[in-house]
Amino acid sequence: MSAIILKPAVSRQQAIAIAEADAVPVYGEDLIHLTLEVTLADDGWHVKYELRKPRWAGGGPHYIIDAATGEIIAKKYYQ
Repeated sequence: MSAIILKPAVSRQQAIAIAEADAVPVYGEDLIHLTLEVTLADDGWHVKYELRKPRWAGGGPHYIIDAATGEIIAKKYYQ
């Protein structure tokens, strides 16, 4: 018996757009210096902006976005 994988109502690109709409007013052009990581987990889309060079101080925003509704469930800003 194989597992049934359901397609989320909110696509990967939509989750990124939702996160960017929230992050750009806070981070502005600084987002272009961060690496984007997006994964789908049981609790929704995890959208993370990480530093490209770990030795730099700070970081980018991390989001959990509901895959059914597009609501931002959780967010953290690292600066």
